[in-house]
Amino acid sequence: MRFFSFALLACLFFLSCSNTAKGVVEDTKKAGEWTKEKIHDGASWVKEKTE
Repeated sequence: MRFFSFALLACLFFLSCSNTAKGVVEDTKKAGEWTKEKIHDGASWVKEKTE
């Protein structure tokens, strides 16, 4: 019974870590896209002001 409980907890731990890792990857991807957009907007603003 003790082994079964340990195995169940280990499975839950690994599943939750897997979901967390996927969330981190998605958040990082979104942050990268947001940064690219802001840099592009800033470059466009500078171009407008210098022409």
